[in-house]
Amino acid sequence: MKFKESKLKGAFEIELEPKGDNRGFFMRVYDEKIFKENGLNREWVQENYSFSKEKDTIRGLHFQYPPNAEAKLVKIMEGEVFFAYVDLRKNSATFGKWDSVLLSKENHKMVFIPEGFALGMCTLTTNCVLYYKMGNYYAPENSDTIHWNDSDLGIVWPTKIPSNISEKDSKAKSFKEFCEQKGAINI
Repeated sequence: MKFKESKLKGAFEIELEPKGDNRGFFMRVYDEKIFKENGLNREWVQENYSFSKEKDTIRGLHFQYPPNAEAKLVKIMEGEVFFAYVDLRKNSATFGKWDSVLLSKENHKMVFIPEGFALGMCTLTTNCVLYYKMGNYYAPENSDTIHWNDSDLGIVWPTKIPSNISEKDSKAKSFKEFCEQKGAINI
């Protein structure tokens, strides 16, 4: 595994290294010792599986407030997605900044996002399957959403018009509203 820190401190792109032969390949996707050696000492409490059937499906930007803030380790099993994340941490030098990574079945990458970030994705193919580990339990009473294409954030999405988006995500608050209501996430 190769760990590359994002321009947003604490987030990592992780490149997996398949070992192949004439049968196919083997690939380790999690190793507690290697993660600890890279400063990612986390207890995972949930594992989730997400399926999006249409290309240009948008999900996000989702996050949870403390005490339910959550770290995520995301891997795509089928398809290709544009995965974006925004730093919402109080006193962070990159507060309000975003970064992204392309995750695909072929590129064998994962992304680690720590607590205090909002996450979103856009499917680039049909039939996308994501598998991810969660550092905290889902708490709907403490979850929130910022609008995926908020102009103040300026995320450069691969689509301007989603083929599929939930009502909750389409009616999400703006980044400005989040800042006015909450200011930031205190981690």
